[in-house]
Amino acid sequence: MSSRYRKYDGGDPLAPPVDIAEALDAIGEDVMAGYSPERAMREFLRRGGEDRAGLDDLARRVAERRRDILQRHNLDGTLTEVRELLERAVLEERKQLARDAMMDDGDRAFREMRLDNLPDSTAAAVTELSDYDWQSSEAREAYEQIKDLLGRELLDQRFAGMKQALEGATDEDRAAIQEMLSDLNELLEKHARGEDTQQDFDDFMAKHGDFFPENPQSVDELIDAMAQRSAAAQRMLNSMTPEQRQELMELSAQAFGSPQLMEQLARMDANLQSLRPSEDWGGGESFQGDQGVGLGDGTGMLQDLAELDALADQLSQSYGGARLDDVDLDKLARQLGDQAAVDARRLQELERALRKSGAMERGFDGELRLTPKAMRQLGKALLRDVAQRLSGRQGQRELRQAGAAGDLSGATREWQFGDTEPWDIPRTMLNGVLRRAGDPSGPRLSIEDVEVAETEARTQAAVALCVDTSFSMAMDGRWVPMKRTALALHTLIGTRFRGDSLELIGFGRHAETMDIEQLTALDARWAKGTNLHHALLLANRHFRKHPNAQPVLLIVTDGEPTSHLEPNGEVFFDYPPHPMTIALAVRELDNARRLGAQTTFFRLGEDPGLARFIDSMARRADGTVIAPESDDLGAAVVGSYLGSRGPRSRFGAGSYGDFFGGRGFWVG
Repeated sequence: MSSRYRKYDGGDPLAPPVDIAEALDAIGEDVMAGYSPERAMREFLRRGGEDRAGLDDLARRVAERRRDILQRHNLDGTLTEVRELLERAVLEERKQLARDAMMDDGDRAFREMRLDNLPDSTAAAVTELSDYDWQSSEAREAYEQIKDLLGRELLDQRFAGMKQALEGATDEDRAAIQEMLSDLNELLEKHARGEDTQQDFDDFMAKHGDFFPENPQSVDELIDAMAQRSAAAQRMLNSMTPEQRQELMELSAQAFGSPQLMEQLARMDANLQSLRPSEDWGGGESFQGDQGVGLGDGTGMLQDLAELDALADQLSQSYGGARLDDVDLDKLARQLGDQAAVDARRLQELERALRKSGAMERGFDGELRLTPKAMRQLGKALLRDVAQRLSGRQGQRELRQAGAAGDLSGATREWQFGDTEPWDIPRTMLNGVLRRAGDPSGPRLSIEDVEVAETEARTQAAVALCVDTSFSMAMDGRWVPMKRTALALHTLIGTRFRGDSLELIGFGRHAETMDIEQLTALDARWAKGTNLHHALLLANRHFRKHPNAQPVLLIVTDGEPTSHLEPNGEVFFDYPPHPMTIALAVRELDNARRLGAQTTFFRLGEDPGLARFIDSMARRADGTVIAPESDDLGAAVVGSYLGSRGPRSRFGAGSYGDFFGGRGFWVG
């Protein structure tokens, strides 16, 4: 048995499991704002959480790295190095000619003239000196370095690391490379004809495998790796200026002192391009920096840029069927470091957890939607927020008491100042015994030992929450607070007041009853009209269905009624409000009062006309007017509902400090 080990790349092994609660809260908010659940999930993954990098952050870093490569480097590194070697060779040769007193004056003059008349072009000068008989050994060595450098750079373009591996190479090494290139081209051409076998590939790798550290397992893997590098080399040439490209083409013939290397490489490039035409052979980049790079390093940068482009596409998730599992973590770690790959892996785990958690499901139409489980979880979060807001109003606190007077619920809690509930004696005494076990010298009974019994008020209510869904609600930023309010109230009634019956009624140009999933997913409606008359008709129908329950009417609106329902079922709209529209709304409000409804209006906005209308309607219904800010709407509505379940109270406009009267709630 053998084992293989590699560097651990899974991030913090002690990190807690993925927590989807934060994600679900954010997704729910976006869904209520009109996003589809799929888009809401994508948006959260893009933004990330409080302590988690998102896709946008990773994409930004990818873009920054790409920009840094282009702005820092240029592609004339090899040409500059060749030029410097040429200048050194010519300088050393001139020095030698000046020192050599034994040389014939005519021969010296001829050599100096030849050096003086070298072409301005580096490539042409190198070619001109290819048959020059160097007198200086230092000059000859510098010129030979030019040919060696060109050969190693051209090979490094196609085989990464070859420049360093062939430094100081012998003639036998160069012959081995020529043989490898010849055998490789034969294998590629045989594969193109469909005549190759696995044995051909195995024989090639057995003979030349040292040139391929990637250790491909098939000819296709070999072609894939080489075609990517060869295409990057071509893109590098495309990125050069025409002058640079011409210089390089002319110099290539001097590689290793023979044009054979370039001929074999050109043959290989042609074979690879015909086998992998889908690679990007025609692209190019604009390098603008001052740090020159050689052919091999430049080709590596073009490969890096291609990887960064692929990562940017994967991180954008903008294509059909995109999943975070598409992100190549190995490439991400190579380009941005291990921590970036860990961040992306956590996002992948989060996406899988969201899809498998039961929080989202696909409906019959194939669209992703929040499940009832997710709605309950979101509702509990909203209810906790409401509880915190209620606890801060006019010195009030979050209450665990289930009613100051009523039936025992079976639950207990720690006594707090102001509580009037009966003590739970067994729990209180047990707390004292347990405390004294750790501190025998302490008192037998302390105030922190006291627990009181919760009581439950056993009244039943029929609640109609009428929410304005006209275009002004969305236009003025009240759309999401309205939905949050409805969901919080729905969750409270569904978890703590199951005997109550809640009807959600949305009213715009016309009114309709909705379930909570329908309301939270409702897109903003831009049709004009506020049909309070139709909403009250539906609310009164709900009250009549529950004759033994206390009717509670909650109306959230930011505009006067501008439409009503005609006897034939058609909708009438007029602005300013038509007298008939007002009269019909008032008639249905009177019907609600005769049914015994406790009515609260929640007026949004500062319109004086709306304020006068709402105040007059509230007086007529013996009801209450609240004018909360949008962020406080949920606390106001829930507080009003809780107050309606206790002794009936009267409140002035803008007051909701005593809403929960004798009936509070606890959100665990």
